[in-house]
Amino acid sequence: MIKPSELPLAADGSLYHIHLTSDTLADKVLLVGDPDRVDMFKGIFDSVEHESRNRELHALTGRYHGTRMTALSTGMGCDNIDIVMTELDVAADGRPLQLVRIGTSGSLQEEIDCGSHVAAAYAIGMDGLMNYYKEWGETKSQRVEETKMEEAFNSQFSILNSQLPTRPYCVQGSRLLLDKIATGMHHGITATAPGFYGPQGRTVRLHPWIDNLNDKLAAFRYDGLPVTNLEMETSAIYGFSHLLGHDALTVCLIIANRPKGTFLNDYHEPMRQLVGTVVERLR
Repeated sequence: MIKPSELPLAADGSLYHIHLTSDTLADKVLLVGDPDRVDMFKGIFDSVEHESRNRELHALTGRYHGTRMTALSTGMGCDNIDIVMTELDVAADGRPLQLVRIGTSGSLQEEIDCGSHVAAAYAIGMDGLMNYYKEWGETKSQRVEETKMEEAFNSQFSILNSQLPTRPYCVQGSRLLLDKIATGMHHGITATAPGFYGPQGRTVRLHPWIDNLNDKLAAFRYDGLPVTNLEMETSAIYGFSHLLGHDALTVCLIIANRPKGTFLNDYHEPMRQLVGTVVERLR
């Protein structure tokens, strides 16, 4: 029995943060960062059976052409993903979930322009979150491909390994979902940072500890794939999914090209189109 202090519930018996239960959670879950983006699904789903909202966590469960789906906002960062993935797994009550994060991101490759779609075959976690879980270390021998990639990354970028506060980790996304959803998109490695400014190599008033971080990341290749983009959630989603038995994929709309210094300010319509594409392919 898990103590209420360790896994709190809301007054209605739903999970404390996400306000979902086994009955209101679908097996196919669409994760977005922005709680207002969940409203897009009201115009895409044929029907809605459940809606809840708690802080930045906005949930909507409905049907699209007969397929039941849940859209859920996570807010920003791997700290929120720790909450969302833990509670989704509890709500799933042993059911395997298919989770697709539809997010925004910055490209690290000059040829991947704003407006492009990038699917993460792998993630490099610079956030350190999975290192807090005992099972992550215990399953290392089972994560053969990820361990090879991790060793290659840490070997090639020993300077990063020594300067980052936590040891980077690597994890593979769902090949099933990659094949199902990512046709016609850029495939690559998504790097996940624990922040938006310094951890992603930006200088405003304070300066990043690691010089030319983005150039170093962009130069890395594994299995023929480059580090395509940099964001703040994917490595944790993939890590939890691996440990808990779920399938996960991140698909990002590129809204910044870091080498060129360009930014897509109005991305509502391109995001709506990407959401529609993912929903159609996931069903």
